[in-house]
Amino acid sequence: MGIEEKLPAGFLLSTVENVAGLLQKSSIWPATFGLACCAIEMMAVGTPDYDIARFGMEKFSASPRQADLMIVAGRVSQKMAPVLRQVYDQMPNPKWVISMGVCASSGGMFNNYAIVQGVDHIVPVDVYLPGCPPRPEMLLNAILTLHDQIRHSKLGVNRVAAARAAEKAALEATPTSLMAPTHDHLAGKSLLA
Repeated sequence: MGIEEKLPAGFLLSTVENVAGLLQKSSIWPATFGLACCAIEMMAVGTPDYDIARFGMEKFSASPRQADLMIVAGRVSQKMAPVLRQVYDQMPNPKWVISMGVCASSGGMFNNYAIVQGVDHIVPVDVYLPGCPPRPEMLLNAILTLHDQIRHSKLGVNRVAAARAAEKAALEATPTSLMAPTHDHLAGKSLLA
C-alpha cells in the first residue's frame, strides 16, 4: 500500500497549494504608482519605523516587468489612466493591485471630469485601502490582507479571466446616481428584489 492511498483525498493538492501560496506571498515586489499625497505615506513604510522589509518587500520596483503588486496611491487623472493601464499590462502574472486612499478608490472629493472615479475602472483591484491619506500602518494591514488572499487562493485560478469578468460586470452596472428614487425605494424596499 503506497503513501498516496494512506493520505486523505485532496491532501497532496491542498499541501502543494498551501506551499505555493506561502511562496507567492513571501516574494511580492511592489511597483509603486504614487500620484498624490498618499504616496508620501506609502514611502513611509520603507523607513525603519514601519520596516516593510520584514515582508520581503523592500524593493520598490521602478520596472513593471519585475513587480507583481501595484500600489495606486492617490487620485488618477484621465490623462494618467492609460499610462496606469499600460504599466499594469506590462507586469507579469500573477499580479495584484492595492487601491490606496479614497481618491484612488472612488475619486475622493474630486468628483469632476478630470479625475477617474475609482481606479477599478482601469485595473482590477484586490484590496481597497480607505483614508485621506491612509497611515502607513493601514498600508501594512492592507498588505497583510493581500498576503492572506494570496496564501489561500487556489492554484490554476485564471486571474486574468476573473479580472475581465469583473471589468465587464462593472461596465454593465447601472450607476446609482442615475436611478430615480421611487416610492418603494423611499419606503426601504429594495429595487433589485
